[in-house]
Amino acid sequence: MSRSGRASKPWSTDPYSGAVITPYEGEPSAQPWRAQRLDTVVTDLLADCAGITGRPVVLAVDGRQGGGKSTLADRIAATVPGTAIVHTDDVAWWESFFGWEHLMTAGILAPLHAARTVAYRPPAWDVRGREGAIDVPIGAPLVIIEGVGASRSGLVPHLDAAVWVQSDYAEATRRGIERDGGTNEDAAFWREWAAEENPFLAADRPWERADVVVCGTPELADVVWDPVHDVLVRRSLRAAQ
Repeated sequence: MSRSGRASKPWSTDPYSGAVITPYEGEPSAQPWRAQRLDTVVTDLLADCAGITGRPVVLAVDGRQGGGKSTLADRIAATVPGTAIVHTDDVAWWESFFGWEHLMTAGILAPLHAARTVAYRPPAWDVRGREGAIDVPIGAPLVIIEGVGASRSGLVPHLDAAVWVQSDYAEATRRGIERDGGTNEDAAFWREWAAEENPFLAADRPWERADVVVCGTPELADVVWDPVHDVLVRRSLRAAQ
């Protein structure tokens, strides 16, 4: 069921196996995956939010670090002209890893729900001299909140839909450290981050609230798919609980 109360639409009825993706302990596997055109996934998500007028639809793209969230957010944005993306990492810059909920609510989500322009500078930006602002212009049809904890329970009242990106934990760790530079220092920071991320997500369990679960490591799945147009999906993990 979507947050609008409408019954969720079924995805492809032709399931595939592919038992090679191992999420972190305690997170239920979303397998079997189904290949689905991304534009169809986005169209159906937005159709579930059709009653929203006068402000943008707010979509959370959540998942573990290194799991493919940013890539998916960029792909979704490319299907909806005028979409704005807000990264939790920008809101949380020089804050505690997961102590930024109040900043996201007051600085980003409250103005969006009031149909106001967002031009937000979190407190640490002023303290540490970071230039610019987090900008969302009036008229954006869709705003994607992207990052670990984007669909956390405290933000749910301000979200219209949520996607959970499930990835193979070992592969997400490998490519995340490589993306950050691949040094011993990068690996040490990753372990520090994981020491907070894993218990935070275990307690919050955002995958249970997701409208759609998308595979963030599709190259490991035993599924035929088109990497240009498709994503691998499961409608939700609620039935798996």
